[in-house]
Amino acid sequence: MAEQWREIEAEWQSGGAFIGRNVAGGIVQMGTLADNPGISPMELVLVGLAGCTGVDIVDILVKKRQPLRGLKVKVRGKKAEDFPKVYREIEVEYLIFGKDIDPKAVEHAIRLSEEKYCSVSAMLRSSADIRSTYQIIDPDV
Repeated sequence: MAEQWREIEAEWQSGGAFIGRNVAGGIVQMGTLADNPGISPMELVLVGLAGCTGVDIVDILVKKRQPLRGLKVKVRGKKAEDFPKVYREIEVEYLIFGKDIDPKAVEHAIRLSEEKYCSVSAMLRSSADIRSTYQIIDPDV
C-alpha cells in the first residue's frame, strides 16, 4: 500500500505570525497579524483533534441512524511545564444535539473514534492522557 503524504507550507508574515496553506488552497493564520489574533500552533493541534474525532462521531452516529442535528466538540489541553511542553492532559467534551439520541450509540462512537479511527488521537495518546465526556442536548428544549 502506498504511503499517503500530506503537504502544507507555512510562510512567515511578521513577528510570530505565519500563514499555513495546503495544496488545495485552504489557509490558516497562526499568531497575531495586523491586530488580528490567530490560532497558535499548539491550539491547532487541539483543533485537529476536535475536527478528526468530530468527523468520526458524525459518520458513526449517522450510520447508526441516530437523529443527529448538530455536534460541537470542545477540547482543552494542559501542557508540560518543561520544553518541549507537549500536551500531558487533554479533555474532550462532545455536545451532541438531537432528540432521542441513544447514549449507548454515542459512547460506542466515541470509543471507536478514540481507539480506532482518529489518527490525531492516536498520535496524542503517546504523550497525553485523553479524557472524554459528552452531553446529549435536545435542541427543542
